Amino acid sequence: MLPRRFMLDSLFDESEMQGMNSDVYLKDNAYHVEVDVPGFRKEDIKIECHKGNITIKAEKETNEEENDKKYIRHERSYNKLERSFYFGDIDEENIKADFNNGTLHLVIPEKTESLKKQITID
Repeated sequence: MLPRRFMLDSLFDESEMQGMNSDVYLKDNAYHVEVDVPGFRKEDIKIECHKGNITIKAEKETNEEENDKKYIRHERSYNKLERSFYFGDIDEENIKADFNNGTLHLVIPEKTESLKKQITID
């Protein structure tokens, strides 16, 4: 089950309007995150993980050679996108990422070790 905070973060996240739409689902004891990152290369994307938070950053350099163009309409000027997700207790050491045709796919395993410890009475 996804943490309640994950659901609340999605309500106030404006990055969907900036080109990083995502799907998140649970399958085989792992969270799967598919994020659209159109116009970026694999080398432009960085993924950070800290205490159950996954942050995806995509940044590309502006092409200096295009400065001589006189745009009539210029909607593709974004150079930096960022999106964060909170999952709670996850196995940060075994996260896998794949990038294909402008879609980033993360597989984030749930932590399998129990946080509870049985204490034996002597």
